[in-house]
Amino acid sequence: MPRHEDPQGRKSPSRTGPLRIVIVDDHPIVRKGLTELINHEPDMTVCGESDTADGGLDRIRADRPDVAIVDLSLGMASGLRLVKDLDALLPDVRVLILSMHDETLHAERALAAGARGYIMKQEAMHNLIAAIRCVASGKTYVSPQMAERIVARVSARGTTRDDRVPFEQLTDREREVFALIGRGLATRDIARRLDLSVKTIETYQARIKEKLSLTNANELMRAAVSWTQI
Repeated sequence: MPRHEDPQGRKSPSRTGPLRIVIVDDHPIVRKGLTELINHEPDMTVCGESDTADGGLDRIRADRPDVAIVDLSLGMASGLRLVKDLDALLPDVRVLILSMHDETLHAERALAAGARGYIMKQEAMHNLIAAIRCVASGKTYVSPQMAERIVARVSARGTTRDDRVPFEQLTDREREVFALIGRGLATRDIARRLDLSVKTIETYQARIKEKLSLTNANELMRAAVSWTQI
């Protein structure tokens, strides 16, 4: 697993006790499973949990854990907002995103917001403990596949490719179209909503697919729906 030094220069505190972890997830069964998995480790303990972003921030403020495990979707709220709040208010708390959403669409966005790692729920049972240890030590955790994408993007600097986080490459109008796709609007409905021609909307859709490396309309729809849920 690629591990990188904390780009913000934050130090891992010297420890004499177990790693203290707070879980923020709106599914009780997920919190229960994670708690059992983590507490099975002799050097880790779950010291708190919450099912909302606001409650999670309060819990983390009170408990001051080493690591906060945060779901990217928290009911009507966004885990990404919580990540940004923690990065600003409690930068010593290392945030590990645990999400059902495709990491190729959201991992870089989460890392840019201040998360120290991103792990898919599908791989959590196998890799969660390693991910917690990684971010707690001040390094960054992503899957090998995601690490390759990030390295490829960084390596492309100075070429004709844009090395920004993919969604940041979208113009304001492209993001507007993308969001409407995610809400289920058809091309003609989007054109009517934005007072543009169908051909213009199709051009925006083609640009979005190119910038996000999406190959067809189905992938575009899935990515847009996932985006609007965050």
